[in-house]
Amino acid sequence: MSEVTGTVIAAVIAFAAAVIGAVIAGVYAKRGAETGGRKAVEAALAGVHGQAAAEHWQWVRSQRHQAFAALLDAYAVLDEVVVRITPEVRGGARLDEATGRELRQCTVELKAKTSRLALWGPNETYQLAHALSRRSMEVVGVLMQAVGTSSAGLAVDWSSFDQARGEMIRAYAAFLERAGEIIRDPLQPVS
Repeated sequence: MSEVTGTVIAAVIAFAAAVIGAVIAGVYAKRGAETGGRKAVEAALAGVHGQAAAEHWQWVRSQRHQAFAALLDAYAVLDEVVVRITPEVRGGARLDEATGRELRQCTVELKAKTSRLALWGPNETYQLAHALSRRSMEVVGVLMQAVGTSSAGLAVDWSSFDQARGEMIRAYAAFLERAGEIIRDPLQPVS
């Protein structure tokens, strides 16, 4: 074989090896780019999902806080009306129409705020809020019964009112304590 032929064959083999090497390198580069791209997309999706979950949790926490505050505000208004009119009723006074309407409106508002808690949970706080609402309605009922008894000229036994009022205050304290724990707990689940 002549020197020129050997050089040409060596050049062709070198060229073929370079082409094959380039093709193989290209295939591996493409696979690496695809894998790297897929991993980058997966990481980005995981980050977006994690951020969305954190934002959702913050939103639910905010809604719970607002619902708790609204319930406590409604309770405070009702309690203020009860505290204001109880001495008058104990003194034998009848409730005027405006005060009766105010008392009914306060009870309706408390019930509405209690129902809103069912949306945001957790169920335990809804149960405590429901107990607070029920105890508050019992106090209003006993007070209205005392108004009726007093206006009929009969003596009123205030022990049932005092007992109902004590249970209402305990229900308020139980709700307040648990709601505060939930709001302060950064790991509180969204359920």
